[in-house]
Amino acid sequence: MKIRSLIAKLAAAGLCLLLVSACALPRSGPSRDELDASAVEYGGDVHVVEVDTAIARLATLDQGKAFGADFLNASPRGVDIINPGDVLSVSVWENTDNGLMNSMGQKVTFLQELQVDQKGMIYIPYGGNLMASGKTPDQLRMVIIRALQEQTPDPQVEVNRVAGDGAAVSIIGGVGMQGVYPIEAPTKRLTGMLAQAGGVTIPAAVAKIKVLRGSTSGTIWLQDLYDNPSFDIALQPGDKVIVEEDQRMYTALGSAGSQTNISFERKELSLIQALAQVGGLRDTTADPSGVFVIRDEPAAIANKVLGRNDIATTQRMAYVINLTDPGGIFVAREFMVRDEDTLYITEAPFVAYQKVLSAFMTTVNAGQTLASTGNALTN
Repeated sequence: MKIRSLIAKLAAAGLCLLLVSACALPRSGPSRDELDASAVEYGGDVHVVEVDTAIARLATLDQGKAFGADFLNASPRGVDIINPGDVLSVSVWENTDNGLMNSMGQKVTFLQELQVDQKGMIYIPYGGNLMASGKTPDQLRMVIIRALQEQTPDPQVEVNRVAGDGAAVSIIGGVGMQGVYPIEAPTKRLTGMLAQAGGVTIPAAVAKIKVLRGSTSGTIWLQDLYDNPSFDIALQPGDKVIVEEDQRMYTALGSAGSQTNISFERKELSLIQALAQVGGLRDTTADPSGVFVIRDEPAAIANKVLGRNDIATTQRMAYVINLTDPGGIFVAREFMVRDEDTLYITEAPFVAYQKVLSAFMTTVNAGQTLASTGNALTN
């Protein structure tokens, strides 16, 4: 009996101790009350903001991408103009059986693979070095005719471009065939060049297209290229086109369906979509009234959200959405998640009590085992 009495006293003492130290039990993170207590108004360094429709809109940061005026206003490359580096073919017909360039019985001479040198010149037998750069194929044809007609009567000339127009674009990343492509009539614009490279192999919802032009660059979402014809910019010599997958991520912690880093699956991701991506809330532990989005907020947005105009630095913000409120789901649909956000789901208060009860029952069971052992030893 003494042993049982001792065990009962130990169990009672253990229960009291567990109740006092409940906050020290294992858990996934701070409670809703603890996060609220960290607010600036209570001496903390975090702005805790209850989100409604107005706050959701004020906290929205335009994450769209677009080309600047330099890209949008650039004129299409004049692909008919011959430039240094072009490769041409020239055909010459002569009206005599024994012409300057043809053999007996042949009246046409083919001059293949004539490359325009860096000075813009090509060499034509009996015509000499002729300036080709800056001319269209038809204009060069007339230059060659004038150079030859003093030595052969009424020559007929045809000029064709074999490769390029002296301008090329590099395409790398998520396309069918990476490489260097000449700017030609069908590939003067971005969509044509992407098609020439085998198309984009990254899912359209997360594909970005970056164009480097000298010291400037512009980036758009592939979906925006579909939706906005003005983004089908004219390419320029030396452009580099990079097709890459969106690298933005957010972190899910607490009583979410999974605790991990999650990649964005679209260019705009609402809180409700982010929750769906992680498997929603754990229905056995989550507190639906304590869904937090934690981020470092730029000063401009922080001023709008907090109704101030004196903030000049980035602020720590903890936005809380109450999904038990009838309008909470609508608010969660309007609140947009950003790169590097932390999505934290608090535990329901009863979970702590369950843990206390579980720990107490473990203590009681251990006491009963000890009592049984003591009884066995005294008998």
